[in-house]
Order: sequence, then structure tokens, then C-alpha cells
Amino acid sequence: FDCGQDFHGAVRLALGWACWKTYAGRPETNLGLRHRCVGMEILGKSLFGNGQSVDSALAIPTLKASLAMRRRYWPQDESEILITQSNLANCLDEAERYDESLVLQREAYARRVALFGVSHELSILSGSNIGATLLKVNKWDEAKTLLGDQLLPVARQSLGSDHDLLLKLQWNLAAALQENPERTRDDLAEAETIFQDLVQRRRRVFGPAHPETRGAEAGLSDAREKLAHA
Repeated sequence: FDCGQDFHGAVRLALGWACWKTYAGRPETNLGLRHRCVGMEILGKSLFGNGQSVDSALAIPTLKASLAMRRRYWPQDESEILITQSNLANCLDEAERYDESLVLQREAYARRVALFGVSHELSILSGSNIGATLLKVNKWDEAKTLLGDQLLPVARQSLGSDHDLLLKLQWNLAAALQENPERTRDDLAEAETIFQDLVQRRRRVFGPAHPETRGAEAGLSDAREKLAHA
């Protein structure tokens, strides 16, 4: 990140390697080790978040090494440890190693709730990550309970109705309702209502041509089609 620009693709990957090479040879003082750990984590994130493909063969062990360093040298910095752990969980998720990802995600969520409370944005974000992964492994009922009963009520109260994280929670809840093979007509009707709300908010916040708005419109169309054939 530089001058407001969030790099991606090959540039992001090149910067990740450059960061690691810059700090890899630093002296093993506390500051030197911190720089090395940060460089390792930036490299790991650039390997799986480069907008192209997941280079899990390098990204996962790199992020595991960064997490191990944080736990060994700075166990008191639990907030930073949880950030690194969440990055590793996201990488495992993108590599379709969902069971491993869920273990780390659940640990991070439980610790953030203990540290910050259920209504803190980081706690809600951790819970949202769990919900998104549950959808990928077809755990519809667990996702519905987590998203609809636990996360959305506190997100509405603490984040506000137009916050991007709350809108993502709503989207995933609608997906859990309408993609479940055992869905009921009431489930589809609820999904339709959620997507209607999402379309209105996306149009107001982003405008009619934004990809997020178009995606919400596609979700609404799909919900209506499923409801018509229920």
C-alpha cells in the first residue's frame, strides 16, 4: 500500500518478494525479528492474494512460519497473532482446505469475542469469515444460525445499516437460505426480502452501475426465480 494505492496481481507479488528480501537478513534483535516476521507475512499474503491464483505451496508454509514466530517471540501481542492467524485461515480457505481453515477461524472468533466483545468489528469480521466458509462446505443450517441469529443483530446495532460488513452478512444469509437443498418457501421469501433490501442499499451507496449493485440484482433475480418454482 503506497500513496493510497492498493496493489494487486504481479505488482503485489513482486512487492511481497522485495519486502521479504529487504528484511530477511536483518540482525536477530527484537526489531530485526519483527521486521523479518512482517516481511514474511506480507510475502505470504501477496502469494495467495495476488488476484490470479493461490500459490498455496509457498503461501501456507510462509504464513505458518510467521504465525509461529509471533507466538514464540511476542505471545503477549495477541491481537497481532490473531491477524496473522486469520490471514493463514483465509489462505487455507482459498486453497479449499476448508476444515483446517474453519479450525483457525473458530479459534480467532472465540479469542476476539473474549478480548473485544461480540459487537466489535473485528469479532463480527471473524464470525463473517466462518459463515462464508460454512456455505462452501454446505453447512446451511449452521451458517443460517450464525449469520442470522448471532452476527446480524449485533452488526446492525454496532455498525449501522449501510456498513459493508453488515451487507456481506446479509448476502451470505440470503445465500444460506436459498441454496439449501432443503429450503422452504418461507426461506426463499426471506432471501428475496434480504436481496431487495441489499439492492436498494447498494444503489444508494454505490450507484446502479457498480458491480456490487449488479451482483445484488442478480441475487434478487435468482431468489425470485426459485420462489416462482417453489
